[in-house]
Amino acid sequence: MSRDKIIDRSKIREIIASTKKTGKKIVFTNGCFDLIHIGHVRYLNEAKKLGDVLVIGLNADASVSSIKPGRPVNPEDQRAEVLAALESVDYIVLFSEDTPYELIKAIQPDVLVKGADWKKEDIVGNDLVKEVRTIRFVEGISTSTIIEKIRKLK
Repeated sequence: MSRDKIIDRSKIREIIASTKKTGKKIVFTNGCFDLIHIGHVRYLNEAKKLGDVLVIGLNADASVSSIKPGRPVNPEDQRAEVLAALESVDYIVLFSEDTPYELIKAIQPDVLVKGADWKKEDIVGNDLVKEVRTIRFVEGISTSTIIEKIRKLK
């Protein structure tokens, strides 16, 4: 069941430790993933291609609210379940801190991935991993754009 992909921090540490023993490459990315759209799907598919296991650090509701006032639109349990339904996603771990630094430190992924709007040296956790990669976004598609379109429908 896809909800089995949603796990806590202690469980992901166990899973990653045993997975690394098999020589598999762990890829990590993070985000709010509010209102999943084609840009998210393509981004996660590309991230998955960079390794064997894709772990998503998902901002908990409190974390999203501190970064983006008035958000999230969808609560964390729903955002996690939608992500879990995607074939490219292996595990989702919620984090409530403003950044995923401690989660990245706990997981020690082989590859850290963010959108191409980030400079590699500014990506949180870049000092903890061997490889940092950026992936281009789909032009003109974002959660904020979708929210604005919906607001204009009134």
